[in-house]
Amino acid sequence: MSDNYCVIMGGGIGSRFWPFSRESYPKQFLDFFGTGRSLLQMTFDRFSKIIPRENIFIVTNEIYASLMKQQLPELSESQILLEPTRRNTAPCIAYAAYHIKACNSNANIVVAPSDHLILKEEVFLHDVAAALEFVKQNKALVTLGIKPSRPETGYGYIQSSDTVLGEFSKVKTFTEKPNQELAQVFYESGEFFWNSGLFLWNVDTIIEAFTNHLPDISSRFDLGKKIFNTAQETDFIKEHFPYCPNISIDYGIMEKAENVYMMCVDFGWADLGTWGSLYDIAGKDDQNNARLKTNNVLAYESSGNIIAMNDASRLVVIQGLNDYIVAESGNALLICRKDDEQRIKQFVADVQLKYGKEFN
Repeated sequence: MSDNYCVIMGGGIGSRFWPFSRESYPKQFLDFFGTGRSLLQMTFDRFSKIIPRENIFIVTNEIYASLMKQQLPELSESQILLEPTRRNTAPCIAYAAYHIKACNSNANIVVAPSDHLILKEEVFLHDVAAALEFVKQNKALVTLGIKPSRPETGYGYIQSSDTVLGEFSKVKTFTEKPNQELAQVFYESGEFFWNSGLFLWNVDTIIEAFTNHLPDISSRFDLGKKIFNTAQETDFIKEHFPYCPNISIDYGIMEKAENVYMMCVDFGWADLGTWGSLYDIAGKDDQNNARLKTNNVLAYESSGNIIAMNDASRLVVIQGLNDYIVAESGNALLICRKDDEQRIKQFVADVQLKYGKEFN
């Protein structure tokens, strides 16, 4: 167990969840369900049941350093790895891998986003433990696959092959965020699974994958091999990290590598990156409307909506709306068709262009 590590990626803006998620206080720091714990804290709580707390690392943007310390005071400063700029998930994972390699050359690592909801926690922890044991014994890059419930364009898709090692299937194809037409084909075929964004590997296996597929990243981090996990690491990262290419681990490695395996899982997973994903898991009223943080709703001739108010005392009255997102937080109100929620990132960009950062 002492060789098992966890990396939680917590630097995203979460713009698809606007207006709840803002750049200054993104979704991973929010308590969506009134439990008293944010998504980030829930993720940490979950992994700390099977990973030693001192082996859990958070990678985040340096502007969130104080928020991280507030929400996870149990972590030492050395467990919070700060990115000087955003460079997507591949550089983030490389940074963590090189740091952990300097701590323990035998490390087996689970990498997880900070904004997932897991409904069947015991099943989840069992599956993660099994996958950690698999990557310890096999030179494999593992992803956890979810059977899709809709043709979602916001997720990557995995096609498994007939080559299996126990519970793990070798991945045949790995496609990152298809268009609507292709997502529909994937969904109807029954052969494709959502990429959960949860990855597992041995530290040497992932560093070798960076060397083979993303040498622009590995060659830069190789320059600092001797100073990771020392007082010089921060200055090295500030100097070199911004020169890493802006690329996801999905595009950069998982689509190219030959040693990618998938474990099909069913632990009540939801990537809370979209309003649609939240609607799927939320309770519904008799008109199939979902409500978040408010019960003061009157809906007339309206169904299939998600209504979210950050102020629980706010009254909402809607009429003639079907399959919409109605969300208000702070100084912004969003009314958007659920089918068009992938456009929210563009809406946020347009808001910033026209009004500056006041509403971001």
